[in-house]
Amino acid sequence: MKIYKIDPLHSYVGFKVKHMMISNVNGNFTRFDAKMTAATEDFSDAQIEFECEVDSITTNISDRDAHLKSPDFFASEIHPNITFKSTGVEKLDGTKYRVIGDLTIKGTTKSIELDGEYNGNDIDMYGNTKYGFEMFGKINRTDFGLTFNMLSGKGNSLVGEEIKLIINIQMIENL
Repeated sequence: MKIYKIDPLHSYVGFKVKHMMISNVNGNFTRFDAKMTAATEDFSDAQIEFECEVDSITTNISDRDAHLKSPDFFASEIHPNITFKSTGVEKLDGTKYRVIGDLTIKGTTKSIELDGEYNGNDIDMYGNTKYGFEMFGKINRTDFGLTFNMLSGKGNSLVGEEIKLIINIQMIENL
């Protein structure tokens, strides 16, 4: 069994959501940790654990970030972390995977599926073997108690319900 740790300096955990149903707001989390264990070279038996700090959310607008941390959305003082724990990894073909697991946001846990891709590995200048992965998925924010909304001038929802997840990570083989 090999153990892998995330390289946070070369990883990105982001999202996008519709704003007024006419454009997207992009954001990401800057503080997160992940661990993966696998016995097989193709990662088909991988077990993944991930956690990020809600207070590290950034959309590049400090007032909006503060609102996202408030009880209207994430309630970060009560629920400081978002977690994910895989329940299964399915190799589809070639480098394509389906990752299934339990996502917990604001105290609510739901099973989600992520589309994954393994981008290969290489050795860095310090002799560490690194592995690259991309994952994409969609969740409905209201399923996790993130229900705040208002109407725009034309009656559109201010914030869309569908959140698109964009995750690009490098994992380091823990020797």
